[in-house]
Amino acid sequence: MVPIPGDGRVAAVYGSAKGLDPSTRTVYGRSDLGLPDPPDDPAVREGAAPSTVADLDGDGFPDFVTTVRDKRVENHGAEPYRTAPYLTWGGPGGPTAGARASAVRLPQSVSKLGLESVVRGDFDGDGHHDLAAFARTELSTDESSLVVLYGPFTRSGVPARTETGPALPEGDLVVDAIDPSDKPHATSLLLHETDDGEQSGNILYSARRGTGLPANGRRLRAGNAHAFGDFDGDGLRDVAVGDDGSRNDEPGSETETPQVAGSLAVYPGSGGAPVKHRLPEVPEGEGTDYGPGGFVAADPDGDGRDGILVATYEGATLIDGDKRTSVQRNVQRAPADSRRARPAGAADFDGDGKDELLFNWAADGLFGTYGENPTHWWITDSTTSRDQASFAATGLAPRVS
Repeated sequence: MVPIPGDGRVAAVYGSAKGLDPSTRTVYGRSDLGLPDPPDDPAVREGAAPSTVADLDGDGFPDFVTTVRDKRVENHGAEPYRTAPYLTWGGPGGPTAGARASAVRLPQSVSKLGLESVVRGDFDGDGHHDLAAFARTELSTDESSLVVLYGPFTRSGVPARTETGPALPEGDLVVDAIDPSDKPHATSLLLHETDDGEQSGNILYSARRGTGLPANGRRLRAGNAHAFGDFDGDGLRDVAVGDDGSRNDEPGSETETPQVAGSLAVYPGSGGAPVKHRLPEVPEGEGTDYGPGGFVAADPDGDGRDGILVATYEGATLIDGDKRTSVQRNVQRAPADSRRARPAGAADFDGDGKDELLFNWAADGLFGTYGENPTHWWITDSTTSRDQASFAATGLAPRVS
């Protein structure tokens, strides 16, 4: 799923025996996804695009999940619209033309203002995809409740069951990936606390099959970069947390403690002590307050043990045990200080048992700072300099049948 910058469209780029094929794609806009019309309010800039895909009805086809503003509400001067996830049901040919998306049936306790920051997982490990999100609050506070909607969902948007947890600090939800095989595992969830550039705290909620997410989490070290994977090859899911290089630029706040700066820690799924790794050194004169980017779990050699692909100021470095491999994609026509593509993900697109790496880039200066709104994509052939595919998202055609 590739976002199209500027208009809320999203492109589905399909796989083949040779990996992703950018010539075979479909581009979906708001009407294609059957989403409700945006509010008739000039103060609202509505560019809703799907935040994730999940097979929520268990039919074997991915469904689009999009959070939209759908009802005006009284909210004491804060965001005056309810935000709620809508489901566009997939099938053998993708979403059915002309079909309306289904609003997710929310628990009564959160139905007035809705949910935000919706993510996909399988939190009880039963093989059915679930959704988790923060409940929006009436007033600006520093806490919110986590709501989990367990699948399978009916075609009218009703989850099998729901849970609303205790209040949590503000932050972002980071979720382990769902296993694409027929051997599901419970996906843990990480709450990354809000930061202003400084490396902030993390709380891990370790999921267990049959029980879902626990009420209380384990506090981990500070770090703004994260990745879930099996980094020691023992068959259990681990999580890596580390320094993404960003810094608070307020006077006197530019540094991090020695326990955090320039390092990452892998927390084993067995519950053992974290294993610390030093990150690649920042080239002289290259460091910024925003850092080079985050982490991606990847197994490009297919040995069953994930490495950690770490964004650097020169591209990325794959840390796989004691082995380190540099991977770069650069845009030669760009200014020298903005040529670097960022690592964006990894997956086995051609089914050979080895992950390909995804990199992206945009000419917009904000991309170099925040990594937002990429326009160009590369799918590498393992960690080599060869590409399986490369394409510009801005050149993707409108929807084709």
